[in-house]
Amino acid sequence: MKGLIVLFLISGVLSHSAQEWQSRTIYQVLTDRYYRNNGDTSGCSNLGNYCGGGFVGLMNKLDYIQNMGFDAIWISPIVTNTPGGYHGYWAKDFYSINSNFGTEQDFINLVNALHSRGMWVMVDVVANHVGPIGEDLSGVGQINPFNQASYYHPYCAINWNNQWSVQNCWLANLPDLNQSVDFVKNGLLTWIKYLVTKYNIDGLRIDTCPEVPMSFWADFSKSAGVYTVCEVFDGSITTNAGYQGSVDGTLNYPLYYLIQDVFKNNYSLYKARDFMAQAKTAFKNLNVEGNFVDNHDNARFLYNFNKLNRFKNAIAWSMTWPGIPILYYGDEQAYAGGNDPNNREILWPNIPNTSSTMYTFVKTVVQYRKNNQIWNYDWVERYAADNFYCFSRGKAMMAFSNTDTNIMYWVTYHPYSVGNVVCNVFYANDCVTVTSQGIPVYLDGGECKLYQLKQ
Repeated sequence: MKGLIVLFLISGVLSHSAQEWQSRTIYQVLTDRYYRNNGDTSGCSNLGNYCGGGFVGLMNKLDYIQNMGFDAIWISPIVTNTPGGYHGYWAKDFYSINSNFGTEQDFINLVNALHSRGMWVMVDVVANHVGPIGEDLSGVGQINPFNQASYYHPYCAINWNNQWSVQNCWLANLPDLNQSVDFVKNGLLTWIKYLVTKYNIDGLRIDTCPEVPMSFWADFSKSAGVYTVCEVFDGSITTNAGYQGSVDGTLNYPLYYLIQDVFKNNYSLYKARDFMAQAKTAFKNLNVEGNFVDNHDNARFLYNFNKLNRFKNAIAWSMTWPGIPILYYGDEQAYAGGNDPNNREILWPNIPNTSSTMYTFVKTVVQYRKNNQIWNYDWVERYAADNFYCFSRGKAMMAFSNTDTNIMYWVTYHPYSVGNVVCNVFYANDCVTVTSQGIPVYLDGGECKLYQLKQ
């Protein structure tokens, strides 16, 4: 281990700040589910174990991601796991690479391939727990470097209504690291600096943040020296906002639940107005939050909800709302899996399909965000109704609906001048000239429209 530490101290890494990440769009993959290293495209009979995806498979199919416009990917934790840890969250050896995904050189090659394309890599990391080794910690000797029982909290089941319990008890059967022990704290800080530096990692997604004292995350983030986004599985705006400063941002669960409510559960779109009023006050910087519609921990939006236009609204909303957009793999193919592991489908049967409805839709939205550089502009509400909502950022204006019927609204408060011609990016001929009356916005069958000045 000493040799590894010396190696990272003498090597260099070009880190990317939270501000630099604001212009990026992230594609999240479960490394095991994206593409097999050997190119085999047969199915996987057990989604609860390894299916064969890895670093080489991902590297060989980067065109599929980049052609949608994504310029960053978030991959699974890369360290060696205890048996069955296909997802990467069951660390066994913090200083070796999960051989199920490939070799260390395979991972280095993947990072180099991404960087050669101008794409960045975000690696998922876990500092709260390790993989299952027994409630009595009988298997602790196999964990590197945390190989003594004294490095862990004694087993107890979490009471989610008690924050002390959340931080000191175990998540299911996963041994809970005790960061108040100097060896554990310093070991984790040393490891994350090594990991980022050796492999030239551009950003980190941090797992299970509320389960560890916030003061530790401040040290962890500083040691990492790159953009850090924390998983805070909580819909509270106040709770999530409280992490900014210790880390750069959080995965935007408050926005996730808003999207679920207004586009899936038929809440009034007026709710977005109240949401933004709270968020603007609470967050230091909304633009570094990680916006998403789906991920590996929640049933997909389309699960038991076969309304593609609502899904399109949700995706476009998450990508144009203040924050860094994250698309979960498979959303571009309208995957509809339920709870874990059914929301962790294999992607390789669909990777050749770059002309599907959702793939084309996602590509258009990502390009719209880039062309208009909306991260540089403030969010402004333009119109609100129960079934219609419109906001703008710069000269980009977005119109959304949560009804399955045709609607029309005159938007009189807009970012354009009389005589401007604005067009909906989804249909080249869907253009309108701005008049003194404003802009008539027709949304048919629950569609959304993204407007920009005619090119």
